[in-house]
Amino acid sequence: MGDRTEEVRAALAPPLAGALAVYEDHLRAQRELSAHTVRAYVGDVVRLLDHLARRGGGRVDDLDLATLRSWLAQGRTRGASRATTARRAAAARSFTAWLRRAGLTPDDVGQRLVSPRAHRTLPDVLAPDQARAAVESRAGAEDPVGLRDAVVLELLYASGIRVSELVGLDVDDVDRGRRLLRVLGKGRKERSVPYGAPAERALDAWLTRGRPVLATPGSGPALLLGRRGRRLDPREARRAVHAAVAAAPGAPDVGPHGLRHSAATHVLEGGADLRSVQELLGHASLATTQIYTHVTVDRLRAVHAQAHPRA
Repeated sequence: MGDRTEEVRAALAPPLAGALAVYEDHLRAQRELSAHTVRAYVGDVVRLLDHLARRGGGRVDDLDLATLRSWLAQGRTRGASRATTARRAAAARSFTAWLRRAGLTPDDVGQRLVSPRAHRTLPDVLAPDQARAAVESRAGAEDPVGLRDAVVLELLYASGIRVSELVGLDVDDVDRGRRLLRVLGKGRKERSVPYGAPAERALDAWLTRGRPVLATPGSGPALLLGRRGRRLDPREARRAVHAAVAAAPGAPDVGPHGLRHSAATHVLEGGADLRSVQELLGHASLATTQIYTHVTVDRLRAVHAQAHPRA
C-alpha cells in the first residue's frame, strides 16, 4: 500500500480500523494469499471504509448495498477502468462475506453487488520459432550469470511456471531423475511440473559450473542465485527474459508471464487437453485456463485468413 493509503487507514475510526486489522490477519493466516494480493484487497477495503466514513458510517454494520454501489460509482466517475471496478467489487464482496461469517454484521450486504465484467484481452504469445530463439539465446554461455539465465529461460518456457514460483525453488525441489519440479503456487498449493531434456542440460551446467561460483554461506538452499549469492530477485529474472525475447526476430515484448502464456498455448496447440494444462499452470479454476483456447482459435483464424484462398 502507498503512503496515501496508509494515511487514510490511520484516520479510520477505531471500530472500522479494528475490523480491518482482523480481516487482514484472516487473509494472511487463513486464506494464505500472497503478500501482493493481501495488499491489494486491504487497500481496496481501506478506500471502501473511508467512503463509508465520509457518508457518516462509523461501524462496519453501517455498510449497506447503497454505500457499496456509490463507492464503485465514484471510482468510475474518477476514471477507474472496468477491470479496476471489477477488482474493487470482488474485494468488497470478499470483505462483506467475511464480516457476516465473523458475526460482525447480520447480513452479507455484498451478495447482490454486481460489477462490470473486466475485458479479457488475449495475451501476447510468442510463435514457436520465436520462443525457441529466445530460450536458446543464452545457449553456450559459460559465465555464471549466463548459465543461470539459460536455466531461467529454459525452465520458464518448459514448465509454464510463474516467475515467483521459479525464484522460490530450492535445489531439493528439483527431481532430476524424473525431470519434475516441486512448485509451491498460489494459496501455498503444491504441484509437480515436468520439464524437458534441454532444461535438464541447462540445469546440469548451472549446478556444476554456475551456482558453485556465485554461492556464498548465505545462499541457503535457493536453486537460482543473484550476482551476490542471494536468492534470485524476480526483477532480475524479468530483465533476463526481456533481453532474450528482444533478440528473437519479430517477437512481441513479453516477460516471464509471456513465456508462461506461450508455453500454455503451444502445449494446447500440440494436442494437450485443457485439464492437463490447468494442472500444469496451477490454475484453481478451469475458466482461467480457457483463455488459452481463445488464443489458439485467434491464431487459427489468422493463419486461415492468410493461407486459405477463399478466406
